[in-house]
Amino acid sequence: MAKTNPFQFIQQVRSEVSKVIWPTRREVLLTTGMVVAMAALTAVFFSLVDLVIRSGLTAILGAFG
Repeated sequence: MAKTNPFQFIQQVRSEVSKVIWPTRREVLLTTGMVVAMAALTAVFFSLVDLVIRSGLTAILGAFG
């Protein structure tokens, strides 16, 4: 692979960055909201699973103690 001098490299980077389609502010806010909502739902789900498993183990171990 041929080496590129720094000036050519910067020109190539600028050319590639100009091709990027940046998301709109609305798209960023919408996807951020979706990520936060899914993280919250996942946290609630695993908290409930933990509660059920803990309660079950406490009941099982309490029966033998």
